[in-house]
Order: sequence, then structure tokens, then C-alpha cells
Amino acid sequence: MNTPVITVTDTPDAADLAVIRQRLDQFNVEASGMADQRALAILVKDPATGELLGGITGRSSRGLLFLDMFFLPESMRGAGLGSRVLQMAEDEGRRRGCRSAVLHTNTFQAPGFYRKHGWREFGAIPCDPPGTSRIFFTKDLAQTT
Repeated sequence: MNTPVITVTDTPDAADLAVIRQRLDQFNVEASGMADQRALAILVKDPATGELLGGITGRSSRGLLFLDMFFLPESMRGAGLGSRVLQMAEDEGRRRGCRSAVLHTNTFQAPGFYRKHGWREFGAIPCDPPGTSRIFFTKDLAQTT
């Protein structure tokens, strides 16, 4: 075998990312015997225009719900919409057979929001800007809040 070419990029091609995902998924299926990974999105849209305003993205796999991104515009925060969207994601995880959920947030984002909803911190790693951390949370989905 020839020596492979290794490239570092901050603009990966979507097709390349798809190949890596597919190959990792195949490895995981062969190792675990489970092919249950599914994407998840809870989308918040403007009712008049259909414009996407925010929401949650993530996935479920092998009994875990992973929440990757959660965003709502500041004007939509504080009135219960975020709680409703998070609850919908947790409920969908339960429907998919997930026993636990995991996510991470930054100290300047919403750690208090997740604590308020029964999420438990299990680790933190200092990051930039100085004085902030990335906080890792988990939630037992067998427990309801």
C-alpha cells in the first residue's frame, strides 16, 4: 500500500464527511450488532413565513440520546418555548428506547437551563475565552421531570 495523503482542512467536502460517517456507522454496526442510529431535529419555524428560527439537533444510538445543538433567538427565550422543545427531544428519545441522554454547553450559554430540567453535570473542561468551560450533562430518561 502506498503512503496515504493526509490533509487538514476547515472546509471538508460534504461527500467526504458522509464517507467517514458511513464507514464509522458500518464499523459500529459490526461491533455492536445494532443499526439503530437515527438523526433527530426539533425545528421551530415562523408560522407566517416558514422561516427556521431555531431548534434542537441530535441523534439517537444504542440507547443514548445525543443533543448536539440547541438554539432559540433571544426574543423567544424565557416564555417556556425552550422547555417545551427540550421536553419534546427527551420524549422522542424515550420513544426511541433511549435510557439516557447527553449534551454539552458552555458556561456562557445555558447550564442553568439544563440543571433546571433535571440534567446532571458529569464533567467540565476549561476552554476559551479564558475563565469559561465546556460543561457535559447527562439525564436519566427513565426519570421524568
